[in-house]
Amino acid sequence: MKMRRCVYINDDNLAQDLYCDNRISNRKYTIWNFLPKNLWEQFSRLMNQYFLLIACLQLWPLITPVNPVSTWGPLIFIFAVSATKEACDDYNRYISDKKANEKEVWIVRQGIKKLIQAQDIKVGNIVWLRENDEAPCDLVLLGTADPLGTCYVETAALDGETDLKTRVIPSACMGMDFELLHKIKGVIECPSPDKDIRRCDANMRLFPPFIDNDVCPLTIKNTILQSCYLRNTEWACGVAVYTGNETKLGMSRGVPEPKLTAVDAMIDRLTGAIFVFQIVVVIVLGIAGNVWKDTEARQQWYVQYPTEGPWYELLVIPLRFELLCSIMIPISIKVSLDLVKSLYAKFIDWDDKMVDLETGTRSHATNTAISEDLGQVEYILTDKTGTLTENKMVFRRCCISGSCYGNETGDALTDEKMLNAVSSGSPDVMQFLKVMAICNTVIPVKSSSGAISYKAQSQDEEALVRAAAQLLMVFENKSGNIVDINFNSSLIQYEVLDILEFTSDRKRMSIVLKDCQSGKILLMSKGADESILPYARAGQQIRTFAEAVEQYAQLGLRTLCLAWRELGDDEYQEWASMFNEANSTLVDREWRVAEVCQRLEHGFDILGVAAIEDRLQDGVPETIETLRKAGINFWMLTGDKQSTAIQIALSCNFVSPEPKGQLLIINGKTEDEVCRNLERVLLTMRIADAEPKDIAFVVDGWALEIALKHYSKAFTELAVLSRTAICCRVTPSQKAQLVELLKSCDYRTLAIGDGGNDVRMIQQADIGVGISGREGLQAARAADYSIGKFRFLKRLILVHGRYSYNRTAFLSQYSFYKSLLICFIQIFFSFISGISGTSLFNSVSLMAYNVFYTSVPVLVHVLDKDLGEKTVMQHPQILFYCQAGRLLNPSTFAGWFGRSLFHAIVVFGITIHSYALEKSEMEEVSMVALSGCIWLQAFVVAIETNSFTVLQHLAIWGNLVAFYVINWIVSALPSSGMYTIMFRLCRQPSYWCTIIVIVAAGMGPVLALKYFRYTYRSSKINSLQQAERLGGPILSLGNIEPQLRPLEKDLSPLSLLQPRNRNSVCEPLLSESPSATRRSVGTGAPFDFFQSQSRLSSIYSRNSKDN
Repeated sequence: MKMRRCVYINDDNLAQDLYCDNRISNRKYTIWNFLPKNLWEQFSRLMNQYFLLIACLQLWPLITPVNPVSTWGPLIFIFAVSATKEACDDYNRYISDKKANEKEVWIVRQGIKKLIQAQDIKVGNIVWLRENDEAPCDLVLLGTADPLGTCYVETAALDGETDLKTRVIPSACMGMDFELLHKIKGVIECPSPDKDIRRCDANMRLFPPFIDNDVCPLTIKNTILQSCYLRNTEWACGVAVYTGNETKLGMSRGVPEPKLTAVDAMIDRLTGAIFVFQIVVVIVLGIAGNVWKDTEARQQWYVQYPTEGPWYELLVIPLRFELLCSIMIPISIKVSLDLVKSLYAKFIDWDDKMVDLETGTRSHATNTAISEDLGQVEYILTDKTGTLTENKMVFRRCCISGSCYGNETGDALTDEKMLNAVSSGSPDVMQFLKVMAICNTVIPVKSSSGAISYKAQSQDEEALVRAAAQLLMVFENKSGNIVDINFNSSLIQYEVLDILEFTSDRKRMSIVLKDCQSGKILLMSKGADESILPYARAGQQIRTFAEAVEQYAQLGLRTLCLAWRELGDDEYQEWASMFNEANSTLVDREWRVAEVCQRLEHGFDILGVAAIEDRLQDGVPETIETLRKAGINFWMLTGDKQSTAIQIALSCNFVSPEPKGQLLIINGKTEDEVCRNLERVLLTMRIADAEPKDIAFVVDGWALEIALKHYSKAFTELAVLSRTAICCRVTPSQKAQLVELLKSCDYRTLAIGDGGNDVRMIQQADIGVGISGREGLQAARAADYSIGKFRFLKRLILVHGRYSYNRTAFLSQYSFYKSLLICFIQIFFSFISGISGTSLFNSVSLMAYNVFYTSVPVLVHVLDKDLGEKTVMQHPQILFYCQAGRLLNPSTFAGWFGRSLFHAIVVFGITIHSYALEKSEMEEVSMVALSGCIWLQAFVVAIETNSFTVLQHLAIWGNLVAFYVINWIVSALPSSGMYTIMFRLCRQPSYWCTIIVIVAAGMGPVLALKYFRYTYRSSKINSLQQAERLGGPILSLGNIEPQLRPLEKDLSPLSLLQPRNRNSVCEPLLSESPSATRRSVGTGAPFDFFQSQSRLSSIYSRNSKDN
């Protein structure tokens, strides 16, 4: 049972210490705990612990081969950068909190209104709000300026919904004098703080003389939550029930779980592989060093080893090599990746081609860490209403008592038959229009000119009310519980007795009214066909309505059934007593209320069916077609009727029409029906797998629930086999389940939606995209990326996602390359220095190499584009290379590993042969080798850059100039240990000849291999690059989508079906012909580091299982 709290209204003594004050604190740190807490967080990462251990070992003079500054300097610099970023973010949060805490508000204390700071509000205080004031905490309304106790609030800051909502004071406070509000006493019993902004199940008792201790149920409609604004109401007052970080908004704040991208996962595995390689090298060299010391070294007169050493003597040389080889793992890789990922996010924010011109909404990247995942998306799961469609509802057709309107003209509002029925006062049509106008939560707002506009939370309701108004049934005013309807200048008034709100379980909304003229009590309902038609009164024929629903759904229209019935006084009084009791409970209130609603919502007199059009957004079919060419699969998850969803799917290019396309339906209310349908669809999928046919399956929410619960393995195989799915009548929790299902099959998923019911799906997916639509900003705020229209998804994935993946793949592998290069040279040097672990490079050079010399050129690689944006958009098939992880995988990393080893051999071999025999100083040899590394890396970056800009030229070649300038300055310092070294080298022709030979020997084979691959084994991307340079068009790239392998002919039983295993080891394309396939290298990979959940898989056969 939930814990409860009792809030004593306007009682200062009890309000002091029971609950927290209203001070808001979103800060992560304080001045005193910032340093230890931040260091703890940074050192909680395994890689940082490793670097700290290395840095600490460097402090042991006996084993350190270089000055500890070479490790501590970069480590402190990187930690300082991370800590500074955290401090700035936390300071911004502090400023925001301070502004909110010090805002002045009016409260009542001891019967007197006082102006205090918001942070001093206590639970139980009465808070006064004026028009346009922001609620400083969660309030239960006690009074408003409106005599009927209503007020209007804007909740956009809380849930993103922009329409005004009505709030009303509890019934116990109705009619209370303004003066009494200062003296009111009572108690509110409510649950402990939670983050559910849709519910507030509480009770209130007012103490005498205000009311005689009667229990008054409270709901969310009796509250104004923190951060909501009071609108169109002069004043309102309420009692503070939740304050500070215990408000519903405060409870919902928090840091979302970080998402690990496929690239990050691969980098972690590669880091693990390098670490194991490093340990092997250290052990081998440590043993060799100890053997050499005990044999050769003691025979050399200049090596003075003691006859007996300490007990740890055998560990000294291995530890020296561990410190020497520690730079194999680049210390700066995380900071570099975080920096460039932030830039990727800014590129999305700055993209003028992703601005919704209609609303001025720009695209925004909330999550700055997962941009490269956009380029590896394999499944897109999308909502329909407001995501694929405009969410601008227009009433088009209707069927009333068997008569259809709008079928001929396509618009019932202009149908002459409908206009005649309205003018003649047809009873059925009149009752139908009344339900359209009244059964809703719409707020009519009358302007100074007398024009009426409507504020609605649901676009469907607004469309119905507007349509009724056009047919002369005008919803004119709502004053408290009194509703005014104007029909042909005659006023019809109803008193609203109860509202049975819409829920996703009941799928209908009802309202209980009392006709002010006749005194009759009426029940009006509207909802989905399956929630209205089965509850028709006995004897009423519903076949006509069911056929109309199906007909409208085939046209892609949304349908709502309207019904009503008259209630007897005794029936209503008995039901109202149960309804009030259910509303007063604090435990399972929602379930109890739904049960009581069911007792009333039956025996309907079905009036008819309303059909509403929701047009597709511009560019949706083209966007889906393009992304499907890119190898991305689409699933539509919608709460709409099956026929409507299918029609929208066909018009969106989700699936091709017959005969090219085929829809397989999975329906059923029982386990046996679902099992048979699922087996039939699976059998068809397997047989048709080798055929070039566009097949999709359709499943409704009921069958989906049974399939996920009882046949999860079979449904998982179906998900793997199918490129397209249409899921109808699904709930928000089912949407999230389907995302999790695809993720469990190791697919990279993207979920996109626009409403609050899409939030769970968006947060569950690898990438969440929210559309800033007419349903508000709730989905956009919960998402990793927000866009104004669905069509921008094409550019988000193909341009930003692809570029981000390509750039990150190069940056991460280059970081390992430059570290391995310098480390291999150190290892080679050990073979001519007695395998003693001596460093060739001094500490200053090593530190500058890691932090400055090799970082700047590669960071500007974020501007590189292998292909122009126009080419990428015209040829979406090239996204396959990103989806299959062709640019970052063990195979490509092996190439960079080999390149670093080859360049290390070139640099070391040429340097030693050029200078070692000239009796040069060790510092000179070191500087020549370092110069060779810097020159080689400049050319490596240059040949890997596809599109040069001024900034890139400046970074690459300017960095070379900076290298010499810095070393000239250091060489001028007598205490630097490099005094005059660079001056002497630069005056020697042999130095420049050595550099030229190093560059020629190092880059010659690389350029030759690149030329060979580009000329004789060019990829589709190479073809496009060549076409861009020559300025000629590419008419067709051929089919670079993988061919699908035939399935096993022996079909296993449903109970044994298993999802396809995916192997993460990548194999480069051996053939770039149009028939090239991505092939599996088998289920057993040679390296454990690259196993399982990797998204960078070369198995790319979507519709098969591994043999």
